[in-house]
Amino acid sequence: MQIVRGLERLPLPDRPCVVTVGFFDGVHRGHRAVFARTVEEAHVRGIQSVAVTFDRHPREILTPGSEPRLLTTVERRALLIERTGIDTLVVLAFDRDFSLVPAEDFVADVLVDGLHAVHIVVGANFTFGFKALGNVENLPALGAPRGVTAEGVPLLEIDGRTVSSTSVREALAAGDLDWPQHALGGRFVLDGEVVTGHGRGRGLGYPTANLRTWPRLLLPGQGIYAGVAEHGGRRYRAAIDVGTNPTFGSEPLHVESFLLDYEGDDLPGEPLSIEFWARLRDEVRYDSVEELVAAIAADVDRTVALVPAEALS
Repeated sequence: MQIVRGLERLPLPDRPCVVTVGFFDGVHRGHRAVFARTVEEAHVRGIQSVAVTFDRHPREILTPGSEPRLLTTVERRALLIERTGIDTLVVLAFDRDFSLVPAEDFVADVLVDGLHAVHIVVGANFTFGFKALGNVENLPALGAPRGVTAEGVPLLEIDGRTVSSTSVREALAAGDLDWPQHALGGRFVLDGEVVTGHGRGRGLGYPTANLRTWPRLLLPGQGIYAGVAEHGGRRYRAAIDVGTNPTFGSEPLHVESFLLDYEGDDLPGEPLSIEFWARLRDEVRYDSVEELVAAIAADVDRTVALVPAEALS
């Protein structure tokens, strides 16, 4: 998949395309239905498929302070979109100037002149343009003068519940991993970089990798989890703490993981991805270090039981 960043890289080479547009946070199964329809229509027409997304959530610009914590970095979003079969991903900066572009100009200048769209596919709740005046209902009329057709893809429901990025965020914030797995079509993954911590874990016999994440990313609800850590193309069972280390006082909410069977060098500065499998328990304050060590040992045992060896290959 080709990735194009910024309006300044437009227009694309003069080839017609079927295009879809959205923020696509999490690239959940509803988003994938939109991508599938985009790819399908492009194949039928014998042309390329293009997806347009943005470098930040629009509410970060439109209503600062109300923007949600995000499920994915731009990089993971791109990786997940690539897996859907999209040919080209265009990542645009959503800044103040872009927020003022009228819906009809976005269609004409970006989608038609910039991408050479001949057909547009969007989700049923998609809005765009200044004051969100563009939507799936008026999109066909906006494209018609340029000979562009458009369609909306219905929202996806699973067991009567609508799949949305908001619903996934709410579940994760409450420590629920079941609904995110259903809605995302896979386990939630948190990306970051390992940073140096206080070193307490090593002293307890369980050295941990402390994860620094992009500040806009959502952390799952506070607690102890079992999962898988991925580093350098290898996967390791991981006992994960999303918490504040209450036994040693109070610290800002953070993520640290004990990687079972990892025997390499220290990881500070290295990228690390954490895949959440199961919530084991609440994070609690222990009266002694011995109690804490015993609890960690039990968490490790449960992690081994919950994460099969085949998940590491």
